[in-house]
Amino acid sequence: MNRLTYWIAGLSIALSGAAARAEDAPVVVELFTSQGCSSCPPADAVLAELGEHANVIPLALHVDYWDYIGWPDAFADPDFTKRQKGYARAAGRRSIYTPQMVIGGRYDVVGSRPMKVVDAINHAAAKPALARLSLLREGDTLEIRAEPLAALPATLVHLVRYTPQTRVEILDGENAGRSVTYTHIAHGWEFLGRWDGAEPLEMDVPVEGDDPVVVMLQEEGYGPILAAARLR
Repeated sequence: MNRLTYWIAGLSIALSGAAARAEDAPVVVELFTSQGCSSCPPADAVLAELGEHANVIPLALHVDYWDYIGWPDAFADPDFTKRQKGYARAAGRRSIYTPQMVIGGRYDVVGSRPMKVVDAINHAAAKPALARLSLLREGDTLEIRAEPLAALPATLVHLVRYTPQTRVEILDGENAGRSVTYTHIAHGWEFLGRWDGAEPLEMDVPVEGDDPVVVMLQEEGYGPILAAARLR
């Protein structure tokens, strides 16, 4: 058993024994990754393991700045690169990197370091909930309902879908010759509006297809994620 396999095996035990949030208040973990990044497959494996836990919503945000090496990432979205840069600016950093995990919109760690990831999830889970968020799907309509539990900052409402799992044969670039399984592949990110928390939030939005739906309430300016919910 190599070092990474050993750490991933311990990930389930660490999360199960943690005083983490329940399924009704999960922690969002965003992995900025790329098929063209040779350091990313271990982090992709960590993200897949996180998907086994109800108190975590993992999302793989594939960025496009590795495409120049010779293997364009079919999942890459320039908006995800923009989001990663937004987190960097908010934290006062000038550079971005892969594989980076941003946990709860609050903490960032190298995504291939499972125990660091668990520590950050536990810290994010310990923060008091500021809103209660629920989702209900009726056919092609998603009903979003939220109520404030405390005074809220300016809050943005985001919706994103994800593809649960896909295996990719990589033919060029740093990972040439590798077959990698990617999970929780984010796509279709939408900004739905702003909410000040003065009144309960009620939104009905159209959705199509069977991919899981995630809704996040995030403090404006790439701040903390105040609440999140998922329908699988």
